[in-house]
Amino acid sequence: MKKVLVITYYWPPSGGAGVQRWVKFIKYFKNQNIDPYIISVDPDFASYPVIDKSLINDIPENTNVYLTKTNEPYSIYKKINNNQTPYAGFANEGRPNFLQKIARFVRGNFFIPDSRKGWNDFAYKKAVKVLEKENIDTVITTSPPHSTQLIGLKLKETLNIKWIADLRDPWTDIYYYKSMLHTKWAKRKDLNYEKAVIEKSDKIVVVSDSIKQLLINKSNLIQESKIHVIPNGFDEEDFSVSSTNKNNKFLLSYVGTITKDYPLDSIKKSITNLNINLEFTGKADHPTKHLLNEIAVFNNHVKHKESINLLLASDMLLLVIPKIANNKGILTGKLFEYLGARKPILCIGPTDGDAAKIIKECKAGKIFDYSDENGIYEFIETCMSNEFIFENKNYLNYSRRNLTKTLSKILNDKVNNEKL
Repeated sequence: MKKVLVITYYWPPSGGAGVQRWVKFIKYFKNQNIDPYIISVDPDFASYPVIDKSLINDIPENTNVYLTKTNEPYSIYKKINNNQTPYAGFANEGRPNFLQKIARFVRGNFFIPDSRKGWNDFAYKKAVKVLEKENIDTVITTSPPHSTQLIGLKLKETLNIKWIADLRDPWTDIYYYKSMLHTKWAKRKDLNYEKAVIEKSDKIVVVSDSIKQLLINKSNLIQESKIHVIPNGFDEEDFSVSSTNKNNKFLLSYVGTITKDYPLDSIKKSITNLNINLEFTGKADHPTKHLLNEIAVFNNHVKHKESINLLLASDMLLLVIPKIANNKGILTGKLFEYLGARKPILCIGPTDGDAAKIIKECKAGKIFDYSDENGIYEFIETCMSNEFIFENKNYLNYSRRNLTKTLSKILNDKVNNEKL
């Protein structure tokens, strides 16, 4: 079997889409004759926004996992932020107060590329030992946090191993980057780190075509064939449970984080005269709750298994792409879980974006511009009348099993530029 070392900050009991991506790859690696070794953070020292211990059940028995200490400033930050670790995009903060602005400035300028960089020395030392002991020649680093990529960079420079950088999100182009209040010096340093990673890694894996294009434009040294697109996906086994809808009213559900950057005015206006229930499960900021407090129910974050049950119990699933720069390339993990649930998807966002392309390919729903109230209203009515049927089989392209096959070809140098 081919041995591969995966270095990831987020690992169970941490929850979230990034954790699921690599837990599922590793779950199916051995079917592809790949033996994974994992380096992550000891949860007693880690800073996790979300906990989901149920994901531990997906880790195959006898998987080699090495946990290390870390040194991070979040104990101080949490005292400022109601004992909470910040979510991506600061979804759990709302409008920052004076102390939170100071904390963001410190994080953006004294912890480059991010405040989890304090893990790097611990992870690097452990990686050197594991690589030498197990005779491993291939390393995968996955981010965010993008500081993890600097571990791969150092290993490449010191040991000349084969290094694959998996970037689940943009780096300096992420939509909340300006919220970090970088100085020009800090931003330049961060850009240099990003450029070094994309130039010196042997291969790059990203989750969307748009992120691939962003990276190609970063350097003249980058060949298109170096960057491979493997989106997130869904695990067919998670959806093997039977479920029948027993809702008294038509249920439209959204599962995941949502903030003021996700426009919902058209939804509010569209469903005012429809006899349906609207339900959000996950982290929602105060402006969103205020906008929809009279017509929606808001539930806290749930474990992954419970979120699957919620999807299966819904009549229709809502996907909203944030209205921000470069949003055409956003491929949130929930899209693929929605595909696995086989329920009609109502997507609000760029009609020519990457998410829209996948929904059209799978004939899994419809995509509407942020202001298309009439279109949204008519599509909900169509689904309430059971006139929309999800029958297309293209959604199976995005099963975790099939995506792992694609990744294994990249690891074994059997593909030049494979893309789904």
